[in-house]
Amino acid sequence: MLHDTFVLKGNFLFTPTPDQLALHPDSYLLCKEGRTAGLFPQLPEAYRDLPLHDHGDKLILPGLVDLHVHASQYAFRGMGMDLELLDWLESNTFPEEGKFADPVYAQAAYEIFVRDLTRSATTRACVFATIHRPATLVLMRMLEEAGLPCLVGKVNMDRNSPDFLRETTQASLEETRQWLAESAAFSLVRPILTPRFIPSCSDELMAGLGQLQREFGLPAQSHLSENLSEIQWVADLCPGTSSYGQAYDQFGLFGGDCPTVMAHGVWSSPAEQKLMGERGVFLAHCPQSNENLSSGIAPVKDYLRQGLRVGLGSDVAGGAHLSLFRAMTDAIQCSKLRWRLVDETIPPLTLPEALYLATKGGGAFFGKVGSFEPGYEFDAVVLDDSTLPTPRELTLAQRLERVVYLSDGLPCAKYAAGRRLF
Repeated sequence: MLHDTFVLKGNFLFTPTPDQLALHPDSYLLCKEGRTAGLFPQLPEAYRDLPLHDHGDKLILPGLVDLHVHASQYAFRGMGMDLELLDWLESNTFPEEGKFADPVYAQAAYEIFVRDLTRSATTRACVFATIHRPATLVLMRMLEEAGLPCLVGKVNMDRNSPDFLRETTQASLEETRQWLAESAAFSLVRPILTPRFIPSCSDELMAGLGQLQREFGLPAQSHLSENLSEIQWVADLCPGTSSYGQAYDQFGLFGGDCPTVMAHGVWSSPAEQKLMGERGVFLAHCPQSNENLSSGIAPVKDYLRQGLRVGLGSDVAGGAHLSLFRAMTDAIQCSKLRWRLVDETIPPLTLPEALYLATKGGGAFFGKVGSFEPGYEFDAVVLDDSTLPTPRELTLAQRLERVVYLSDGLPCAKYAAGRRLF
């Protein structure tokens, strides 16, 4: 793919580390062949003939990264929020996902999801589709055409699910193999292995997916230690394992040679956390979903302190909002409750830490993504905070905080993988 070379002007804000908010007011950024090649207080003479995208006094952030979202659940977000996880899956999620066997319904539902994702501040996402191969390919094609470099998974399920949403083990593996072959048609959107979670995948299916991972060198995504009832269920199903994480690890689907992102980790034991660190597993923190489905509050600040790899997820439709600005504020607020009510030795998240999670923290799963440091792929969103009037004189950091907490989160310009989307 050819990438553009151009210059942006505006106020740049990003987080090279969790505790560092880098501020570059009224500056110039050089995007060279799709990557950041420098930030300058004044435009060097050598670049003055390049196309200039002048965004004036607007705020420019790295594109946000959603490490966990269910595209197939977007149509029923905001419903069933008074249920716990397992009941919610049975009553809301599984019936909805069954509808994606109908290509007409899938087309209509995914058009809405892709339209809203394109308008949002999210530039990359790890996306769950459904078990249906044709519908999953429809979603991938739409994201490709929208210019969004996402990882999309055909879901695998061969047990503990309704008849209309359960594959045989052999069919699940054969459909996955065919889906991988057909996914080669896309250049921007890539496949990611997606066993829904251990309760819905037999040992035989997990072993087969592990073989596919080794054969194709694929990443993987799933769910981990989200809900106490779910964790007990996994322990009952996998009596020879010491943790939920090890139930994946025994099949080679928990980091190491398999780049892996696991959603939640609300109740991960010290041993499971240690295994995540050793294997380099990414954790998608989904605070709103954890609130809505009564799962709990993940100790995200502690995970950061340990050096675990953590990003944010909207987890639609467990989370009712696609906006990762909302995920940032939920993450901060949940961490405050955890600090006050559960463990006062772990302080709350700060705004720079939340921005780091939404950008460079989660972006690392995609490579050098989520920062304006030299060499990083150029993803950016431009935000107009003039719609939030105030008589006060504000710093850039204060303007950022107001945008995160008060705006609709919709950028006025957006760039992904070195290309301007609008």
